[in-house]
Amino acid sequence: MYLLRRERLAADEDGRPDEELVERVLRGEAAVFEVLMRRHNPRLYRVARAIVKDEAEAEDVMQQAYVNAYAHLSQFAGRARFSTWLTRIAVYEALARARRRRQFDPIDEAAGADEGKMTRLVAHQPDPEQQALCGELRVLLESAIDALPEVHRSAFVLRDVEGLSTAETAECLGINEETVKTRLHRARGRLRETLYRSAGLARAHVFPFHDRRCDRVVDAVFARLGLGPLPQGG
Repeated sequence: MYLLRRERLAADEDGRPDEELVERVLRGEAAVFEVLMRRHNPRLYRVARAIVKDEAEAEDVMQQAYVNAYAHLSQFAGRARFSTWLTRIAVYEALARARRRRQFDPIDEAAGADEGKMTRLVAHQPDPEQQALCGELRVLLESAIDALPEVHRSAFVLRDVEGLSTAETAECLGINEETVKTRLHRARGRLRETLYRSAGLARAHVFPFHDRRCDRVVDAVFARLGLGPLPQGG
């Protein structure tokens, strides 16, 4: 009966704006808060996980963030989106835990901004081999993200994984937009280096241009230009 009631509640509130649901919670419909939680669970988990680097602790962060949000829901003034307000609460909770564990990494903010997008791999109805490859790529990427300094991880996850704008990311992290761009630039650069290294790739070995291919191209161009065959030998 409880599950049926919960499913009915989720279906009834699906698509309604966050702010409308917040108002209903404030008017005493506490059960509606579950809809907000389920709606924002994926983002809060990813953000918390990016900062604390531990799945179990990320769940603890989420729980505490929701408790804090519910306790201070009346303070939500609507100046920012509810999702941004909630994400910022989770970020602060995760950062507080990270500070207590003294797991901050060195920060290097010397680079400029880079607004290029990470390429997304999309597979439609993947076969087992593709699924295995995607799984390996996911593990490789998650490992590379974990290796980033915390400030870079959080900016990358919010901006490139969750798809927030630079302004929204800055709002969630409590920093300015230029700092977001700088951290994102660093994150993307380090990820590229890590992924190249992990895959055993070097630029010189990617799309190699062998001598045989070189000869074929040169011969074809000379033929098209009517310059005759190339002299053999020295």
